[in-house]
Amino acid sequence: MIALIDCNNFYVSCERVFNPKLEKRPVVVLSNNDGCIVARSEEAKSLGIPMGAPLFQYKDFLDKHNVVALSSNYTLYGDMSERVMNTLGDFTPNIEIYSIDEAFLDLSNLAFIGNNPEKLFEYGMQIRAKVLKWTGIPVSIGIAPTKVLSKVASKKAKKSGGVWVIASPKDRVEVLSDFPVEDLWGIGRAYSNFLKKHKINTALELARMPESWVRKRLTVLGVRIVKELNGEKCLDIEQPIPRKSIGSQKSFGEPQTDFFVLFNALASYIDECAAKLRNQGSVANIIGVFVATNPFNRNEPQYFKSRFVKLPVPTNFTGELIRFGYILLKDIFKEGYRYKRVGVLLTGLDKIDKLQYNLFDKLNRDKAIRLMEAYDSIRQKYGKDILKFSAQGIEKEWKMKQEHLSEKYTTDWEGLLTINLETQYKKFKEGSL
Repeated sequence: MIALIDCNNFYVSCERVFNPKLEKRPVVVLSNNDGCIVARSEEAKSLGIPMGAPLFQYKDFLDKHNVVALSSNYTLYGDMSERVMNTLGDFTPNIEIYSIDEAFLDLSNLAFIGNNPEKLFEYGMQIRAKVLKWTGIPVSIGIAPTKVLSKVASKKAKKSGGVWVIASPKDRVEVLSDFPVEDLWGIGRAYSNFLKKHKINTALELARMPESWVRKRLTVLGVRIVKELNGEKCLDIEQPIPRKSIGSQKSFGEPQTDFFVLFNALASYIDECAAKLRNQGSVANIIGVFVATNPFNRNEPQYFKSRFVKLPVPTNFTGELIRFGYILLKDIFKEGYRYKRVGVLLTGLDKIDKLQYNLFDKLNRDKAIRLMEAYDSIRQKYGKDILKFSAQGIEKEWKMKQEHLSEKYTTDWEGLLTINLETQYKKFKEGSL
């Protein structure tokens, strides 16, 4: 059996953990530069606010209905996600982190549960209760014999108490008979429109189609989905694999014209990517840099340029990558443009134990490795902003527009919640607490 754990309205839930005033209020979370709505509470959904809606179009509507709009706090969400996943690891050693707010758990080796529906439901409730108690994040859990069925079960769980189990063929038929085909994992808009034209509206109707018909029209992926809907396991729990490339790009809050402002931003992105390289034990063979103006502003001249270079020695040393980033940016930067973004891509990744040295290399690689180990250790202990390269600058003139940003409650000392004990004691004595 496989369990899919799905955090409910994850971004909003993270905000509510540290700000209980947001409970039962309509809340939306915004994308980069406060552009669009990317997460909604159930209360916001009930108001008819669509996913991806531009903030400027809905600002009056949000004010009218007293909706709280918050900037994306990725630092908080990433840390809370890690806490949720670490908690889930206590229930089974075989876990696949599918996204920031979803994970598959392999329950097949838990002999004390087996395929007993009541025990599976009870175990799901235990998982749900522990995650809520330890992190404050509510989750929905779908348990079934396959990944696709567990996805179906998790959607049912969101509307029925938090846990749903599909343990028998009878359970499967009952659930799939009224499950919309467009809500299936792996069935996009084009496929769902195609299926509806052929009068296939439910997951059960798709599950009963002949394999030859499915293979011809929905390819091998469609065959796997149909087999999984019928309880035949085709998709295993996957262990994380190293990335083949690592990149970073973010739109500026305001367009920038100064080269060194762009370089400060680029150096910060390179620092972020290099840390990810070291974390997975990799080195990059190639670095690429690009700059771009705002393509949506037709009243200004447009410019986009990128440049890649093969590194003389594969590396994950931040200082060395910043140096090559500077050279590439200098080569493609042009005066007279208002730049909306700059980005970096590190590719051609290899494991560090396969590193090929260069006879004429002037950098002391062993010293660089020790330096980065100390650098990462200090930042992990005291926060990533405690130490950085001078190329990143002091003032972040290029930072994203985040006018409604909450505190970094779990990763920044300045963001820790504070309690005025004198005021609280006074309220207690008055009986108002």
